[in-house]
Amino acid sequence: MSEFLGFAWELLAKVVYNVVAVVSSILNLLVFGWVEYFNIFMTYFTTFDLVGKIGAVILFAMLIAVPVLIVAILVHRYRINRRLHRDDTSNKALYREIGRLNKQVLDLMDEKNKLLALKVNAMGGTKQIPYVGASALADDHLPTVSNVVGAATGAPAGEGAAAAVVSGNASLALDGEGVKDAAAAMAKATVEAKTLAEEKEIAQANRFPKLSLVDLKYRDWESPVYDDAISLEDFVDSFRAFACSQMKLYYTPEIIRRFVAGMAASKLLILEGISGTGKTSLPYSFSRYLDNPATIVSVQPSFRDRTEVLGYFNEFSKRFNETEFLRAVYEAGLRQDPSMIVLDEMNLARVEYYFAEILSVLEMPSHDEWVLDLVPTQWAADPKGLHDGKLTIPDSLWFIGTANNDDSTFTITDKVYDRAIPIELNERADAFECEPHERVHVTADHLQYLFQKAKVEYVIDDELLQKMHKLDQYLQTRFKLAFGNRIIKQMYDFIPVYVACGGTELGGMDYIIARKVLKKFESMNVSFVRDEMKGLIEYIEKTFGEGGLPDSVMYLQRIQNFY
Repeated sequence: MSEFLGFAWELLAKVVYNVVAVVSSILNLLVFGWVEYFNIFMTYFTTFDLVGKIGAVILFAMLIAVPVLIVAILVHRYRINRRLHRDDTSNKALYREIGRLNKQVLDLMDEKNKLLALKVNAMGGTKQIPYVGASALADDHLPTVSNVVGAATGAPAGEGAAAAVVSGNASLALDGEGVKDAAAAMAKATVEAKTLAEEKEIAQANRFPKLSLVDLKYRDWESPVYDDAISLEDFVDSFRAFACSQMKLYYTPEIIRRFVAGMAASKLLILEGISGTGKTSLPYSFSRYLDNPATIVSVQPSFRDRTEVLGYFNEFSKRFNETEFLRAVYEAGLRQDPSMIVLDEMNLARVEYYFAEILSVLEMPSHDEWVLDLVPTQWAADPKGLHDGKLTIPDSLWFIGTANNDDSTFTITDKVYDRAIPIELNERADAFECEPHERVHVTADHLQYLFQKAKVEYVIDDELLQKMHKLDQYLQTRFKLAFGNRIIKQMYDFIPVYVACGGTELGGMDYIIARKVLKKFESMNVSFVRDEMKGLIEYIEKTFGEGGLPDSVMYLQRIQNFY
């Protein structure tokens, strides 16, 4: 035993000695031996000639590079291994999170299908519809009475539905009314399933899915009974009563007269004033009064061109990115009653940028030229209201813009004002009591007929026109400011309708002069306007009589005080 211990001790001692020798040699090679290397280098370096010295420096540099390279490789490998270990840990956590989310998705799918099955049970009048699981949602089939029961029993869809009705409610066999109710519910479920299938087909195969859904909506639409006997004055009074009784909104007769007369003079109305005076609620309540709610488009500061309101064709997806504005324009062409699109806060962006094309189109003298180019060619599946990729703006559509004047908005330019009828709402009307009033149904053609009828019955007085021409000449002589053909046309359209709504000729002319002509003073030279303003006010009172044009005089005094 002692001999074995001696053997083991001697053997292990030799192994340890050699290991220590190896470690010591490596340390001497890479760390401790550099002092000796350097002493040898310096001993021989002084005895070498130039070539020998260069060779010695190169050799010594190579010796230094070897351990440095080895250390760099080891450090690099360590960093890679550490990074891989960290990524592996992160990936494991990510995989666990993905698995958890997948489980939640499947649970939600199952829950949704259970709700769908309950809904179909309620529609079909039977309790025998089984729950088909997440596969129904994955296959994109709605579990209706026909397809679910048929699939579950292995019978054809119609036979499965009938068997479910008989087995799930035996009393139906004895109760004739129950059979009728079940049959009606089955028919309703079938129609809804067919409609959903058509909507899905449209969404998948059409580059204008929104517009095609509008076609589907109006395919079987029945128009209401229209009232073609109402007059403009009754129209104004009944709207005021409707807004009061049904919506708790209050407007003065004057504001409503200006709004209706503005519709006769232009397809674009701009409602201006301080916040809270009812700029947005006025067109909205008016459209509710006509039983055709307006589409409200919130203008964003990022609006730059026509694509913001009309959309654009995506070459990648081969679909047209439709907007609510475009849908509203298209839908207005399928209705007979007046339609409205409200551009809320329209001057948050420059109107002449994003609305320029529509402004130009509305200036065309013929309605046949009110055409917007959407796509260059026509496809077979395009909506029926598009012709050669073009959309016609219907004559039954009005654009209503609301505008605030503050630091966050842009100034509306004369180009836009000239084409529009501005209406100021700076005061809230007092509340009043009235009898309840229901909606009215009138066609846009009848409204246009009332406008034309007013132009025949309430022709502007020649004496008033002569006074207007005198004022026009005065403004041209003193201010180089003219009424212009567009303003003259709008005046001839505005004043008769304003009178038919219960106003006066002079009041209508006063409003047009103040809001369409004198408003141009705001862009003129400050000192020049201030010096000439008093003379203009005196001329207006001399020509039209003192107090004849109160809005115009008040507007001029406000500008004079401002300057």
